[in-house]
Amino acid sequence: MTSLLRASAPTLSEWLLAASTVVLLVSAFPDFNLWPLAWLGFVPLILAVCRRPHGGRAFLLGWATGTLFFWASCFWVTYSMIRYGRIPVFVAYIMLLLAALVLGLFPATCMWTLARSVKRWGVGRALLILPFAWAAFEWARLGVTGQLWNAVGYSQAYVVPLIQTARWGGVYMVGFFILIVNAIVAYVLLKPSKRSLLIALSILGIVAATLSLSATQPARENVTNSPSAVLIAVQPNVPMEQGRSIEEDAELVNRHLVLSERALQELKDNHEQLPRLVVWPESPMYFSYARDAQLREMIADFTTRNRTSLLFNSNEPAPAGGSYNSAVMIDEQGRLVAQYDKIRLLPFGEYVPLPRWLPGAGLVSALVGDFTPGAIYTLLPAGEARTGVFICFESAFPTVARSFTGAGADVLINISNDGYLGRTPVLRQHLANTVFRAVENRRPVLRVTNTGITAHISARGEVTDATGSFETATRIWTINRSAENTTFYTKHGDAFAGLCGAVSLLALAATFRRAKVEGATT
Repeated sequence: MTSLLRASAPTLSEWLLAASTVVLLVSAFPDFNLWPLAWLGFVPLILAVCRRPHGGRAFLLGWATGTLFFWASCFWVTYSMIRYGRIPVFVAYIMLLLAALVLGLFPATCMWTLARSVKRWGVGRALLILPFAWAAFEWARLGVTGQLWNAVGYSQAYVVPLIQTARWGGVYMVGFFILIVNAIVAYVLLKPSKRSLLIALSILGIVAATLSLSATQPARENVTNSPSAVLIAVQPNVPMEQGRSIEEDAELVNRHLVLSERALQELKDNHEQLPRLVVWPESPMYFSYARDAQLREMIADFTTRNRTSLLFNSNEPAPAGGSYNSAVMIDEQGRLVAQYDKIRLLPFGEYVPLPRWLPGAGLVSALVGDFTPGAIYTLLPAGEARTGVFICFESAFPTVARSFTGAGADVLINISNDGYLGRTPVLRQHLANTVFRAVENRRPVLRVTNTGITAHISARGEVTDATGSFETATRIWTINRSAENTTFYTKHGDAFAGLCGAVSLLALAATFRRAKVEGATT
């Protein structure tokens, strides 16, 4: 047993190679934004796995790499624990580490698959399987844990030409091409020869041609020429602190109204005849339209006096005494015309993913909230256009925006509140998720946030007219009907990721058949 453990233990140089991959990949994401490093970031880890292909060693290296990557790139998770939950700093980072250990199992299993493939087929063929395996295990991570945060493709969110393949295969396809380039570089380093260099250049040429084709087709915006409505985005910068006085809450409500009316005044000489929609973001104001008669009266007065519809976040009644986290739309006559109830709730933020009979589950629910998930992707009107509104971290779930688009949404609206997480990389990491939802479905996304970043995201993923963070601001954008058919991704969803999963499973099964015949072990 001791000799077996010694044989599977990574050497110091292998640990250093894995650490190099962590540094390179973390640097590729916001707030470092060194996105080119993702195209080389896996190379050190691949070298460590392929030079001494052993399943247990590869698993340990992949697990350590994945765990440290998620722990370092998502450190902002601890901000709200420490500041609002009063959890000691050390405890908060340990809790994050435990979650990162779970997420790290997926890169670990991918590297284990790579090691087995190298032993079965050699380095060259094994590295051809790696991009399929990586995409498959990212897909599996979302399915098993409900989290796809900082999938490697998101590192390219602000490089518009490099993310257009997402309309075919989502964020998984962008990551697939990143892994191809990493694998090719590693192959040349592992097998240096004129032949390997020729093979590498040929594959890189195919990758470059595919990315160029996706970046130029189609080149035009996916909208009609005539606007259907004008949208006023309000960023009120409501502070996160609890226990505000009645006077402070009244001032914050008034801030919403003043910012909205000031922006509406700007429309007198522009887009005057178009239907108008004011959007307030998700925020800690805890509006409850159905339960608050004074709020209903105030909103009815605002919408009728200004001849505008209003979309805002509200805590609405659900069956069995529950509550929905909802997006509510009030029309120009002050009437409730549409409501979308958030479907994908945030674990340990909006519900507790624990059995109710478990000791302490009720206490945790009381602290973080216990919302009821919605079930219908309700479209909301904006003039002649139809909008799909997703709330906060629903932007991290490709299926939400895809379902709205498939139901007929012409434009997507994201109302969000990242203020609880402070001035941390989450602001741009969250925006990166939203950029991909636009590209995947070829629909513009109008992002309206409480503390920033509020921005217009085109159907190709260009981020424009962005606000600063933790400041009040307003933006005015037009809403158009969609002019083209839906994308391959909207129609077929994660078909590409499913294909990668099938290829990976077949390859992995083949390595076990070899082991059974020859009596080999890993």
